[in-house]
Amino acid sequence: MNPFLSLLQFSDGLFPAGAYAHSFGLEASVQAEEVSDASGVESFLRAYVEGCAAPTDAVAVICSWRASRIKNLDACRALDEILDAMKTPSELRDASRQMGRQTLRAATHLPCHPMLEEFAQFTAAEKTPGHHPVIFGMIGGALEWDALDMTSAFLYSTSAALVGAALRLLPLGQLAGQRILWNVQPLISAIATEAQDKTEADMWSFAPALEIASMQHALLDARLFRS
Repeated sequence: MNPFLSLLQFSDGLFPAGAYAHSFGLEASVQAEEVSDASGVESFLRAYVEGCAAPTDAVAVICSWRASRIKNLDACRALDEILDAMKTPSELRDASRQMGRQTLRAATHLPCHPMLEEFAQFTAAEKTPGHHPVIFGMIGGALEWDALDMTSAFLYSTSAALVGAALRLLPLGQLAGQRILWNVQPLISAIATEAQDKTEADMWSFAPALEIASMQHALLDARLFRS
């Protein structure tokens, strides 16, 4: 098994994690006309990455990667509970759980590692939430992904999913979407590098505007996305 190729597979947009079904609050912002063009999408993406993905998800990915490498399942479950408590809006919390369980289901069917099968039993029994960053990091530890490559791929995949949602919500065009992803590459690289030495104690989240948009999404009259 080639670690880098397996990382590409798990972070690819075709991987059935279910990210295509979520906008992470972007749909509510578009309907409220707070985001209406490529510049607005890029600003939303940067705010999401810096306020949500960087301090919580990216750190959770690297922490679960470390725990998985030494087969510390209890540490992964504890991290899962921390992440569950930090995702205040139910839509963001449910989206992360759904994507995590979808990813874990695919991983256990490949299969990757007995530890992932054991973790899948805990999620099936509702003994742990099964958040996507935790699952992604655990798979990375099992498949010996490079830590920096893994964190960068996770953040890029998150960004690409949001841009994909924007392309379905607004008349932007594919070239505009690619330009947005090109522009945020330095941010992704910096955040991935900073996350390498962080621990669970470094996790935090403060993105009230994005969280409000996520909660407002449930009240929309018509919705294209689940979050």
